[in-house]
Amino acid sequence: MTDIVNLNRARKAKARDAAKATAAANSVAFGRTRAQKAADIADADRRKALLDGAKLERE
Repeated sequence: MTDIVNLNRARKAKARDAAKATAAANSVAFGRTRAQKAADIADADRRKALLDGAKLERE
């Protein structure tokens, strides 16, 4: 025979797991310090300047 499953507990457990997954994704996306964000912006600016400097001008 199979085990009896309480549907309310299963629904709540599924919601809890989804909330944990969302929290983990948000901590990766938004859980950076101000210094890390500034370093990423500076790196992006540096890459853009390097790319613009290497661009060939066509007439």
